[in-house]
Amino acid sequence: MTEQESELPTILFVCSMNSVRSPIAAALARKHFPGRLVARSAGVRSGKVDHFVHQVMEEVGIDMSVHTPHTMDELVASNFDIIVTLADDAKKAVADRGLEAAVMEHWSPADPSEMEGSRDVVLGAYRELRDTMDIKLRTALEPMLARAGKSA
Repeated sequence: MTEQESELPTILFVCSMNSVRSPIAAALARKHFPGRLVARSAGVRSGKVDHFVHQVMEEVGIDMSVHTPHTMDELVASNFDIIVTLADDAKKAVADRGLEAAVMEHWSPADPSEMEGSRDVVLGAYRELRDTMDIKLRTALEPMLARAGKSA
């Protein structure tokens, strides 16, 4: 069965380059709702694999080695149950592209890739994003699915 034929709720996370915020969010959503939703991520423009993401997600048992950054141009679907934008340019791009969802939310997490300092300082920023996203998804996703008329 293809994703388009699936009865599972669909959620799309969009950030600037699909290398940090949106892939972390999608991976955490899949972790908390295994087999109960289809979580995808995309970027406004093309990004590169971020090895700090691999490291901090590995710490919580999530293998990100299969993730390759994708742009919104690569999306097959234009309608989702939930769309969460994670950067201001993503919010604008979703509107400009005409993507639709029963529930649309904009979250504004800091981009840890902009952090300057030692490796430990930068890793700390990535861990903070991961942990903040983890809490947010565990508390917000179920109510968002209910608002979309879906249950996971």
